[in-house]
Amino acid sequence: MYIHKKVVSAIKVLFIGGTGKISQAVSRELVKRGCQLYLLNRGSRLQEFLDKNVTFLSCDINDEDKAQSLIGDMSFDVVADFIAFTPEELERDYRLFSGKTKQFIFISSASAYQKPLAHYRVNEGTALSNPYWEYSRNKIACEEYLMKMYRQYGFPITIVRPSHTYDERSIPVGIYGAKGSWQVAIRMLEGKPVIIHGDGTSLWTLTHNSDFAKAFIGLMGNIHAIGEAVQITSDETLTWNQIYQTIADALGVKLKAVHVASELLAACSSKDYGGSLLGDKANSIVFDNAKLKRLVPGFTAATRFDQGIRQTIKYILEHPELQEIDREFDCWCDRVINALDNAVKEVKGFN
Repeated sequence: MYIHKKVVSAIKVLFIGGTGKISQAVSRELVKRGCQLYLLNRGSRLQEFLDKNVTFLSCDINDEDKAQSLIGDMSFDVVADFIAFTPEELERDYRLFSGKTKQFIFISSASAYQKPLAHYRVNEGTALSNPYWEYSRNKIACEEYLMKMYRQYGFPITIVRPSHTYDERSIPVGIYGAKGSWQVAIRMLEGKPVIIHGDGTSLWTLTHNSDFAKAFIGLMGNIHAIGEAVQITSDETLTWNQIYQTIADALGVKLKAVHVASELLAACSSKDYGGSLLGDKANSIVFDNAKLKRLVPGFTAATRFDQGIRQTIKYILEHPELQEIDREFDCWCDRVINALDNAVKEVKGFN
């Protein structure tokens, strides 16, 4: 089904990052399987790996000279960069790892797919174009650079495109503030209305990071993935109304939803909702994962959203440090909702 445990434990892997939302799940699974894992990062979230069979290379990857000195003459079966966002960062990676890895994996984004979409169902052949979000345009430029290095110099790249992947530390919602999504849960728990972008009927996919990890490991050391771009998502498709209702159900409260046009949200917030909504979440999208399943036979995402979100909420409730209050976002939600109510009253007054 996936790479056999004995095979995984035999390979030598370097992750740039390795402790983030998606990469930590891969790191955990590789540690379980006895993989020879190296983590190159600044060491801000290494605590859970301290007693494991992991080698730490404490370094900001942007300090290229220090990174080069730490890597030295080492070579790897797989190098994966989870934190590169610009072509310049990948040019650095090419200088560091050309000739030193059998596979270089870059984490791109499914937000790179064309917006607006020509068709709601997308696969790796869907065009890449996103005029709404600089983040996505940078990811596209990164992909183009890596494909050039593969075609001209044989640099053994694999491009991975995740979509909205979540873990136990944060609740996946469409609209949230600078301090994360917990304030949306607080509003639900307090019986306050929460904002859902659009009419809530656009289609979306949420993938648990444990499922992402299974697919990712299936691509590691996979010769058929060299030179390929592969999206990794769940096959489960939900509307945003269903997503928020499932979150409310997991919290044990009644959902009070207020639907607001994505264009209005983008116009009245300092946060980049123009990119994250118009360039991503406001679009209906369904992923065709046939290519992934061909490359990783037997893979299927096993965690339904209603199961995964219950785990997430349980974990957050047990960890108060994750329950960060965001009064600025809370007040902004109230202002938007009050403005809509006042607009309705004003328009009704014309009759």
